[in-house]
Amino acid sequence: MEILCLGLSHQTAPVELREKFAIPDGEVGATATALSKTAGVSEAVIVSTCNRVEFYVAAEQAAAGLAAVREFVAERLAPAEGAAFFQHATEPTVRHLFRVVSGLESMVLGETEILGQVKKAYAAASAGGATAKHLNKLFQRAFNVAKDVRTNTNITRGAVSVGSAAVDLAEKIFGKLAHCQVMILGAGETSELTAGALQARGVKSIFVANRSYDRAAALAVKMNGTAIHFDEWQRSFHDVDILIGSTAAPHHVLTAAQLAPIMHTRPARPLFCIDLAVPRDIEPAVNDLDGVYLYDIDSLQAMADHSMNVRRQELTLCEQMIERHATEFDAWLASAWQQGVVKPVPPTPGAAAQQAKT
Repeated sequence: MEILCLGLSHQTAPVELREKFAIPDGEVGATATALSKTAGVSEAVIVSTCNRVEFYVAAEQAAAGLAAVREFVAERLAPAEGAAFFQHATEPTVRHLFRVVSGLESMVLGETEILGQVKKAYAAASAGGATAKHLNKLFQRAFNVAKDVRTNTNITRGAVSVGSAAVDLAEKIFGKLAHCQVMILGAGETSELTAGALQARGVKSIFVANRSYDRAAALAVKMNGTAIHFDEWQRSFHDVDILIGSTAAPHHVLTAAQLAPIMHTRPARPLFCIDLAVPRDIEPAVNDLDGVYLYDIDSLQAMADHSMNVRRQELTLCEQMIERHATEFDAWLASAWQQGVVKPVPPTPGAAAQQAKT
């Protein structure tokens, strides 16, 4: 029995091509079930995310299995543009999946979201009867590999972007962010990404102030927040826990003299200031005020770069762990076939004709 993978990812295809083959979450299980019933294929799991669409199958014959997947993709999703797709035989497929779930194939090295996405894809395929012993064993081992990598290396630790660095710092200051209120001064892309990262961690509410009220309102809608006029932002500042500065002002819009009286009215309540503007929005002297923590874009980027370097240094260890797990799985597959533990699946009607075509 062969285990194969046909797919495309951010490494092999641009988003305008990937989106043609993307499968909605609610349809992944049914599509995997349909693929598993295709002549030449015995089992199937489909992983479809914003960065990859990958078809994992168990098949009696490699050539027939890959041909069946290509035909299925062309008929069900879009014309299969061969140059964009990669394909792996059994051993490369095993190693590729182990790397994917460990975050080694992600845009952000070591990110952990992909593990949950693959688990959902496998659960959907399994629930639809699309998997059996081969892919069950493979994916269960893959999840063990991801756990091993996350537990015994530093590949997932530390912020890897300005936004994630800011969020990590905010959680160190406040703990859970569910009770925190955020104010954004300016409506730039970087501030939007950072606010989005904070929102994803559950911040209570977001206020947006911008010199163009219409832009403030547009960003507030995206953030499920509240727009305020720029000259009135100080009136709403008393209960703010996190301030993001990202205006295009040529001077400081928040000074220590402005902030000190406000901080006196909220003793023992810290304020986290994230200055993403160049020139800077927030006077450096505010960092000298009790309870105020100020970070500018350079300090956040330095933290992110350091964390990414740490992750890169962990690559060799991760790859050694993956190779050990992959070798053990290869041995299991060979032994299972020889001992008859995994019995050959009877050919699906029409499989012979399919193989003849390939």
